Amino acid sequence: MDERIKVYADKMDKSYKNMLEEFATIRAGRANPNVLNKIQVDYYGTPTPIQQVGNVTVPEARILQIQPWEASMVKAIEKAINMSDLGINPTNDGRVIRLVFPELNEERRKDLVKDIKKKGEAAKVAVRNIRRDANDFLKKLGKTDVSEDEIKDLENVIQKETDKRIKDIDKAVEEKSKEILTV
Repeated sequence: MDERIKVYADKMDKSYKNMLEEFATIRAGRANPNVLNKIQVDYYGTPTPIQQVGNVTVPEARILQIQPWEASMVKAIEKAINMSDLGINPTNDGRVIRLVFPELNEERRKDLVKDIKKKGEAAKVAVRNIRRDANDFLKKLGKTDVSEDEIKDLENVIQKETDKRIKDIDKAVEEKSKEILTV
């Protein structure tokens, strides 16, 4: 790929990967440690990811277990989970915190699928905006000593990259929706 437009392809790739990371934080009725990715714990005055202050395991399909490396961190982790938008109340026995994920009802599943589709649409908009930026760059490039044919070829490469990313996004949205709707 031409170095002048590679930066735009990389931006499209980042938009796609960002959407996948957001999908990983959506819980699908079974325990997944990725739902804790955005939760920060106050570790001696520094916001720190939960995975860096304790061991996160999945002992059963619908239970996440967090074992802090320091017993004093139990309350701080519990507080961080309660303040997050996770919607699950943690339980602890003084040394280990457990998160029990309830079964998702049909209505909640449909809401999650709507949310997934919104995130997918936002990712597609981001990819299309990057395409627009790339085309604007190519128009400016066309005013210099670059031939019209070369500009057309680069525009085609950008369009193919855009089509590929949008197809990837649609596929990821479909797979995640299917995962959520599967009981």
